[in-house]
Amino acid sequence: MKKVNLLLGVFLLFSTALLAQTTFTLSSKDMGGQTTKLQEFNGFGCSGDNISPQLFWKNAPKETKSFAITMYDPDAPTGSGFWHWVLFDIPVTASEIVSNAGNASLNLLPKGTIQSITDYGIKGFGGPCPPPNHGYHQYIITIYALKTEKLGLDANTSPAIVGFNLWANTIEKASIVAYYKR
Repeated sequence: MKKVNLLLGVFLLFSTALLAQTTFTLSSKDMGGQTTKLQEFNGFGCSGDNISPQLFWKNAPKETKSFAITMYDPDAPTGSGFWHWVLFDIPVTASEIVSNAGNASLNLLPKGTIQSITDYGIKGFGGPCPPPNHGYHQYIITIYALKTEKLGLDANTSPAIVGFNLWANTIEKASIVAYYKR
């Protein structure tokens, strides 16, 4: 009986490890569990560098036709959170967004990618800028594997409308959560 339990335990350990390696995963070389002054917004009372993080992903579902990425702060004192970055129509051939690609003037995004407006009212990356003494805010960066090549939206589309279209077209998604306070 002990031998059977041991074999079953080893099987479960290896099968769990194998399954975990094939899940849709988002990672960053620039950002761990905390954002820094590099990502902090420059404006709105903040004085950071406003550099969007490098992001990469793997194991997208085989039926994926494009990707989208959002960065959202659910802790913002707005009643509806705060959208810091909204990207969509990322080609299915892409697997990385390089550091500072959120600066629209640098043209660092994969061809065809659209950066729409954020809750700052700008197109591109708008880093964290929580109110002083408001505690830690969560910054949830999510990649969406989509069942459509194009969402049919443009760079002036609000985050809420982009979100509605993401909800209707998502196959799978993966997130990184980082925290920041001032």
